[in-house]
Amino acid sequence: MRDRDLDAEPDRLRSGRPWTGRMVLFTLLGFFGLVFAANGVLVHEALSTLTGVDTDSAYQAGRRYEREVAHAKAQDARQWRVDAKVTPTADGARLDITARDAAGRLLPGLDASALFERPTDRRLDQDVSLAADGAGRFHGDAALAAGQWDLVIEFSRQGEQLFRSRNRVMLP
Repeated sequence: MRDRDLDAEPDRLRSGRPWTGRMVLFTLLGFFGLVFAANGVLVHEALSTLTGVDTDSAYQAGRRYEREVAHAKAQDARQWRVDAKVTPTADGARLDITARDAAGRLLPGLDASALFERPTDRRLDQDVSLAADGAGRFHGDAALAAGQWDLVIEFSRQGEQLFRSRNRVMLP
């Protein structure tokens, strides 16, 4: 009697429909279709929030590299001291910049620009409208959210860039 119970067990576990080649094909197509659809949704969401692109054209960035190295060497030779103070305000931040030469004298006749760049999203970058407070002194306000920002300061005279710095700042 015990042998008969063991022989009956496989019959109870079998379903009523046998697996055909068509069922296997549709099951595999459905499984991989679901995987591809999920991957498509995830890739779309990832690219729409952060593209991962740091430069618009890597080729053009490479061509500018030698020119940037020459500008950096010339900037170091000038030995300018540029102090920037970022003060949080109710609606963002106030930026105060002072530029001095190697002897400590304020630098006259400079055109200044400043930009707050969001390290994680270029769409949040903010230009700062700077006003001159006399020779070598500038100030401006920016509506910024709390968090990390890269402050880019540039000085030029008659269209020629003389100074550029990039510093990470944290706003509470």
